[in-house]
Amino acid sequence: MLPERDAWGERLPRHLGLWSAVAVLIGSTIGSGIFRVPASVAERLQSPGPVLLAWIIGGVIALFGALTLAELAGALPRSGGVFAYILEAFGPLPAFLFGWSELTVIRASALGAIATIFAEYLGRFIALTPMEVRWVAALAVVSVGLLNYLGVNRAAILMNFATVAKYGALAALVLLAFTAGEGSGEHFSPTWSSGIDVSLIATALIAIMWTYDGWADLSFIGGEVKDPGRTLPLALIVGTSGILLIYLLLNVAYVYLVPLPEMARSPLIAATAAERIPLLGRFAGAAISAVVMVSCFSTLIGSMMTGPRIFFAMADRGLFFQSIARVSPRFHSPSVAVWLATILGVIYVLLNDFQQLADKFILGIWPFYALAVAAVFVLRRTQPGLARPYRTWGYPVVPILFLLASVGMVLNALWTDPVNTGITFGIIIAGIPAYLAWTAWGRSRAPGPPAVAKKTWAADERG
Repeated sequence: MLPERDAWGERLPRHLGLWSAVAVLIGSTIGSGIFRVPASVAERLQSPGPVLLAWIIGGVIALFGALTLAELAGALPRSGGVFAYILEAFGPLPAFLFGWSELTVIRASALGAIATIFAEYLGRFIALTPMEVRWVAALAVVSVGLLNYLGVNRAAILMNFATVAKYGALAALVLLAFTAGEGSGEHFSPTWSSGIDVSLIATALIAIMWTYDGWADLSFIGGEVKDPGRTLPLALIVGTSGILLIYLLLNVAYVYLVPLPEMARSPLIAATAAERIPLLGRFAGAAISAVVMVSCFSTLIGSMMTGPRIFFAMADRGLFFQSIARVSPRFHSPSVAVWLATILGVIYVLLNDFQQLADKFILGIWPFYALAVAAVFVLRRTQPGLARPYRTWGYPVVPILFLLASVGMVLNALWTDPVNTGITFGIIIAGIPAYLAWTAWGRSRAPGPPAVAKKTWAADERG
């Protein structure tokens, strides 16, 4: 028997505690990017100073976003997170467009790409043909789909172990780099070979923010977090700070072990750096491959835990087929939404050329992050009486800086890569006729306006 809706209108049980919530955030964020992206950033910026500055700026942007989103997460601990905040502040159309983007590209590409990288690294231990890589990746997606269907508790236990193993392995790599590595402080000199090129740093930030992406994913599962007014804000801030710290230390370790020109030519920079640690010897490549596999599998679990809650929330609020909001009476999971995400991920894997589209869509989620952060200003004005267990530190400066950074990245992308950025926003805009068709269909099925854009349960009940 499922519990009644709680004070915020949620039908899913609240099982996740603080450390499980932190593990979801860290596990969803640290994937394969930190093992690859530093090389492309080094190639673009070419000096240690700008490289490390770009990683610091990226981390601060993510942290400012988390500091702001924490207020909304504590006040509106709903399934769907960002979707719920946009719906509450700006209405159904922008919220639908976020769900549309997740449904058509973002979630499918995330699940499929992560699973494919996992399978590719497994191929370093077991010989796999390209087709076998696809089937292994599809099996990985189905496995985590089944795990999440069986309930968030089971998924959270495995997620906790995998995240601790992943974070611990990265911390060990940093420690070994400075205690047992064949590195040199001379690799940091000259720190600056020229002045700061703002446009180059902004362009590098696009790839860097991809590695930080996931800092907001915890909000998607906000309807299943215990004591959400305390747990969600604290987990968002602690988890994002932990990611910023390990990313910065890893990049310092990479530069210490590998001169920047060589680093720029090393796509698998983590493996190249590990080879400079004699203690790892000939096992360096295998060790890094194992860490990447654990990292990707942890991220795959996190993506499957969080993403389907967006589809569930859309359906629960009348913006998607009602059947998607089904809750399993046995496992208390959003069963149909989980299997929908699983099918999307498998389709992505089997149509691997979709990677080209996914690559173009990296910036697609940032306008919605900006809307969610802007929702703090809107809701403080429209719902001043809403209970806010946490209020954004540094308000209004922190959210304003996040918004300026988001707008700056998008404008720079439009200037430097108008075609791909245009495709990204074209996909988002294509959701407008889909929304109009949905609302028209809803009106045709029932008298009166469609049941969408209801205010948050907590807002209704508490005035």
